[in-house]
Amino acid sequence: MNEVIKQLHERKSVRIFTEQEISAEDKRAIIESALQAPTAGNQSMYTILNITDPELLTKLSESCDHQPFIASAKFALVFCADYQKWYDAFCLVKEDVRKPRVGDLMLAVNDALIAAQNAVVAAHSLGIGSCYIGDIMENCEYHRETLNLPEYVFPAAFLVFGYPNEQQQNRAKPQRFTVEQMVCENTYHRKNAEELRDMFTERGNRQENGKYDYDVRMNAFCERKYSSDFSVEMSRSVAKYIETFLKNSD
Repeated sequence: MNEVIKQLHERKSVRIFTEQEISAEDKRAIIESALQAPTAGNQSMYTILNITDPELLTKLSESCDHQPFIASAKFALVFCADYQKWYDAFCLVKEDVRKPRVGDLMLAVNDALIAAQNAVVAAHSLGIGSCYIGDIMENCEYHRETLNLPEYVFPAAFLVFGYPNEQQQNRAKPQRFTVEQMVCENTYHRKNAEELRDMFTERGNRQENGKYDYDVRMNAFCERKYSSDFSVEMSRSVAKYIETFLKNSD
């Protein structure tokens, strides 16, 4: 296993940071690595917000599902899917430019997320931990105002960075599903009930020493994630962002 693949296998989310600061050189290296990511048509349809204001970071720790550890991050980046700058640039040379649509948004989201993952990998190679904060997609109205986001910009990913403490370094990485469970050959295969139970029970057994009740665990996970208040709010908020792009698709 080469060093890059080894680090991809080792990397895990870090939510407790030491007080050690991240150097300006390492911060720049992480951002520059993000900018080297693959991008559709070499357009780089994203903008990175470098959150350096401690007060703003504290606000985001509250608006992103009240997670205090966000405020303790030593480095924080919001990756915004950004079609605003391209639309504005087109309008400088053309009068009849169509307004951005949902497909443009999805392509820009792809660009933003690929760049974000480059940043994660670069940080890990430097011994710096990171955690994705999906809650940045919630509270559309608040985040639009707080981050000064124009109508064709969507906060696709929020990353916080810091050096992991000893407990986080030693914590086992949660098990991932296997290749056989996650890969379909050529076309999509929809799993039946038996396959689903086998898939989730197997991962549960590896995590919980063989003690696993599929129905209990799946019900709990559904309530904690899929049916939770934050999930409902995220769907409402993302729909609000998409509204702007949808109205241009008529």
